[in-house]
Amino acid sequence: MKQRILIVNSGGDCPGMNAVIRAIVKRTHLESNWEVIGSINGFDGILSEPLELMPLTQEKVEDIQTLGGTILTTNNRRNPFNYPVLQEDGTIKKIDYTDKLIYNLKVLGFDALIHIGGNESHKISLKLYEKGVNIIGIPKTINNDLAITDYSFGFQTAAQVATEAIDKLVTTANSHNRVLILEVMGRDAGWIALSSAIAGGADVCLIPEIQFNIDKVVEKLKSRYTAEGRGFANIVVAEGAYFKNENGEIIKGNIAREIASKLRDLNFEADIRETILGHLQRGGTPIAFDRILATQLGVKSVELALDKKFGTMAIHKNSDVSHINLKKVINKYNKVDLSHNLIHTAKGIGISFGD
Repeated sequence: MKQRILIVNSGGDCPGMNAVIRAIVKRTHLESNWEVIGSINGFDGILSEPLELMPLTQEKVEDIQTLGGTILTTNNRRNPFNYPVLQEDGTIKKIDYTDKLIYNLKVLGFDALIHIGGNESHKISLKLYEKGVNIIGIPKTINNDLAITDYSFGFQTAAQVATEAIDKLVTTANSHNRVLILEVMGRDAGWIALSSAIAGGADVCLIPEIQFNIDKVVEKLKSRYTAEGRGFANIVVAEGAYFKNENGEIIKGNIAREIASKLRDLNFEADIRETILGHLQRGGTPIAFDRILATQLGVKSVELALDKKFGTMAIHKNSDVSHINLKKVINKYNKVDLSHNLIHTAKGIGISFGD
């Protein structure tokens, strides 16, 4: 009798998810009695009526490592512990559907569930494991904010996209003597902003871990212009960065526009434009690093399932692939440590953090 693995994506999409799926299928193909099934749209596939499940064969995953997104689709609003269920009167009620999930897994003969997700997703993983589900986690987030693992796949591609955007903005800023502000993802952690600012040659980098002073930003910008108003500057700002106004109010959200507006209020003379990169960071072809990392984690997750090491997450640590108990992963957020070498490096080339 064949043993079965169910793959569930949850949370946001990111480059490399298809490479993970492909790796899981290829690794199980080396075992004579295993098969892989994918749950469509996160936990919907295993909970919906009728079920939405996709058999994942060698042919189905051929060359999908080059594709962005995920062939299974994903969802960040389908927590099985708080699952939205349509009622007869048309309203939506949140219900704990985990007993139904566990029943379906048992009836359909699933021996393991591999859950690909970020920090919030793996809080679900741990709770499911504590309810008896044979679950293995794989870290996935473009923000690189999962603790324990050195890198989560998707981050390097997102940083590359942001860097390429800066490369383009530098040329147009230079041509028009402008200040150009690029807002990148990073609600609580500034890894994308920090990495792309260094790689792209930004003058100012603003991240959630450092409350910035707008006057310090202006000071840096002024150093980039001559008395005649010639020069240019580029600011990279994570979406979660913030500052206090003259009334002591914290200003955050729509941060690129807030900075541009404040600079104009302060009569900074250069032309100021802002660009919000948004979901461009999530889409597109994953770079080689993320394809390799995703493949490593996919292979490792299958081997953890074969060894029955459930309740764990495959991780990349110290240039090696290993695993760790899910309890040691969740509730630990990987923010940028202000003593991190990248902070030191950025300051060493004159990047201002507005502090």
